[in-house]
Amino acid sequence: MQLRFSPSMRSITISSTNGFIDLMKIKVAARHISYRTLFHTILILAFLLPFVFILTAVVTLEGVNKCSSFDCLGRRLGPRLLGRVDDSGKLVRDFYTILNQVNTEDIPTDLKLPDSFSHLISEMKDNQYDAKTFAFMLRAMMEKLEKEMRESKFAELMNKHFAASSIPKGIHCLSLRLTDEYSSNAHARKQLPPPELLPLLSDNSYHHFILATDNILAASVVVTSAVQSSKVPEKIVFHVITDKKTYAGMHSWFALNPVSPAIVEVKGVHQFDWLTRENVPVLEAVENQNGIRNYYHGNHVAGANLSDTTPRTFASKLQARSPKYISLLNHLRIYLPELFPNLDKVVFLDDDIVIQQDLTPLWEIDLQGKVNGAVETCRGEDEWVMSKHFRNYFNFSHPLVAKNIDPEECAWAYGMNIFDLKTWRKTKIRETYHYWLRENLKSNLTMWKLGTLPPALIAFRGHVHPIDPSWHMLGLGYQNKTNIERVKKAAVIHYNGQSKPWLQIGFEHLRPFWTKYVNYSNDFIRNCHIMDS
Repeated sequence: MQLRFSPSMRSITISSTNGFIDLMKIKVAARHISYRTLFHTILILAFLLPFVFILTAVVTLEGVNKCSSFDCLGRRLGPRLLGRVDDSGKLVRDFYTILNQVNTEDIPTDLKLPDSFSHLISEMKDNQYDAKTFAFMLRAMMEKLEKEMRESKFAELMNKHFAASSIPKGIHCLSLRLTDEYSSNAHARKQLPPPELLPLLSDNSYHHFILATDNILAASVVVTSAVQSSKVPEKIVFHVITDKKTYAGMHSWFALNPVSPAIVEVKGVHQFDWLTRENVPVLEAVENQNGIRNYYHGNHVAGANLSDTTPRTFASKLQARSPKYISLLNHLRIYLPELFPNLDKVVFLDDDIVIQQDLTPLWEIDLQGKVNGAVETCRGEDEWVMSKHFRNYFNFSHPLVAKNIDPEECAWAYGMNIFDLKTWRKTKIRETYHYWLRENLKSNLTMWKLGTLPPALIAFRGHVHPIDPSWHMLGLGYQNKTNIERVKKAAVIHYNGQSKPWLQIGFEHLRPFWTKYVNYSNDFIRNCHIMDS
């Protein structure tokens, strides 16, 4: 900023190069102004001009367009100097007020919703909607979208439940073809194992695995993966138990596809004389109580208040009503000491597992007088899978549950368990299991959600020895974000959950760990179009 005085001292010129003040010229009449007055005038200007400069700088920093004249600067600074505020702030506050009002009022019943946001904008232009009508439109459209998404999610969960509960066409075909082979092919009916190897079925120097399933393809993967991963496959004995309708097909498969040098025995539940209604109360309950069958096979949506249920809770309830929970094969593990009276120690396996490492060391684990060697599921890096306590399985509003069970007690996993049958026979585990089954039946299945694990959690209390989690990795059937590196390192991986690897709903990135043990060159598998996906 520069001040220039004319030679006659009759005018003062103020100029600036900053673009805000172009020129200010003050003419001084010599007759009417003294040097003192001039001096005071200059002092006042020197005092005011810095403030003008600061205000204009503030305007510029706030994003206001550059002004090159006093007129423009006045329009910008005038409201500020007079204590006025920008109208945009008031507009925002008014809009917030309208939104709060719309949020508390009911949506007009005659409100017609556009099909899309672009249609909404078009209608606003045509009909000149006010802000309140626009807010009602947005709210109604969002609520409609949320409702449709919620209904779609529940429909997806129902479809997934039906997919998980059904038998894929290829696996059904495999069972039928093998059953037919059993009736027409003598080789498919040959004794398993051969007569000379029968004594080994009760030889405790061998490593005995027990597998209960009606899925032939899944059984083949479990047995094949165990034999291929073992350092001493000649010491392996597999006891495969299946139901009556699957027995012929299961026998045919292992008769025609031996896994030498391992030994395989196939037995149907109908071949165990001990499995009678008197010894197994669950048999009578399943056959005679229509309420149980309706619970597991009935309409899972009827009577359910979906508006008060989250998709995650609904999914949990659907999984709890899987028909497999009333299958005797699922309850069979609680009767192992009676079914195999000559065996001392066994490893029980579910059919949705894959064995990736030699399991021989399991027989060397000291269970310290306990019955069940299992992986605890309340500790681990994966908070979704390894965060299960008793509270996750039981209804603690039930007085009998609240009185007898600690909700914070750590849960453990079925699927790969070391059972000391010799010690088990000295306990009351089976009787405790039956007691809680009966109590749950009396309470119309209101004490727990899932089928066989909750009564086992109670029956085995005080009889569980924790083993290292690396032996048994869970969650591959419901945890989409499973750590692949941990999968590769685990001895046994478990596809517990709905997304089984043999189903189309199985997770694509986890399926190869299972399919690598399927023999896709086998004639039966090819003819049933069970293809590697």
